Amino acid sequence: MQTALLGFPVTACLSLMMVREQYTTATEGTHIERPENPYVYKIGIYGWRKRCLYLFVLLLLIILVVNLALTIWILKVMWFSPAGMGHLRVTEDGLRLEGESEFLFPLYAKEIHSRVDSSLLLQSTQNVTVNARNSEGEVTGRLKVGPKMVEVQSQQFQINSNDGKPLFTVDEKEVVVGTDKLRVTGPEGALFEHSVETPLVRADPFQDLRLESPTRSLSMDGPRGVRIQAHAGKIEALSQMDILFHSSDGMLELDAETVCLPKLVQGTWGPSGSSQSLYEICVCPDGKLYLSVAGVGTTCQEHSHICL
Repeated sequence: MQTALLGFPVTACLSLMMVREQYTTATEGTHIERPENPYVYKIGIYGWRKRCLYLFVLLLLIILVVNLALTIWILKVMWFSPAGMGHLRVTEDGLRLEGESEFLFPLYAKEIHSRVDSSLLLQSTQNVTVNARNSEGEVTGRLKVGPKMVEVQSQQFQINSNDGKPLFTVDEKEVVVGTDKLRVTGPEGALFEHSVETPLVRADPFQDLRLESPTRSLSMDGPRGVRIQAHAGKIEALSQMDILFHSSDGMLELDAETVCLPKLVQGTWGPSGSSQSLYEICVCPDGKLYLSVAGVGTTCQEHSHICL
């Protein structure tokens, strides 16, 4: 047959039929015997390979159980819960940490505050440093508490009261104390290298008030007056040189029951035989005072040589 079968040549069909199994054509009723293949291939893993596979699966199962047990133990020890871990709780306002905690690296936070019924303690073996930075990362304020010094670096340092009233303010130009009273309890008092402006300087009860300038001058100025008052003692002014009381438009008034000038220069006694001890105060043109024995009239002219 030289015609093509399904588009293939007859020779191609014959070659395909040779590689297939050959069947014996028989008439109806004839028994067909198939040839037995001596080579039988079994599918699967047998022998030592099977035992190794089972051992490997058992080892993986043991590792899985150990890992699961360790995970459960870690969760139990670290107190993991849906609200947080251990003393650390995650709330709507942020993180809440109870008890003592140790930070090995810098802590960045917007706000740190303690519980209502306890205080906030920051402790370090070296120093505690609190920095404030701007959007560019530059330090704009710093508070450093060291073993020997507390250092504050800022443009202005201010301490306020509970109601927001400034109590103490420091900047590059001035220091302002906003309290009603500034009390210095040191035995040596307070040392000011420059001027001090205050409406009142007062010592503690039963204590002496002393204003002293060891090597320079001491000046007290008041646009509406300077008042020096001692309720239960005396006022003493000591100077190695002169003590000057100057009033440009007013007068110098000494209002007391007794005014004592014990070291004024005294003139000679009056006529011989006069036993009176009355004196009058005389004033020289340069302001010097001296005593002259009182008489019926003034005797200052008789002793005017003292002014020379």
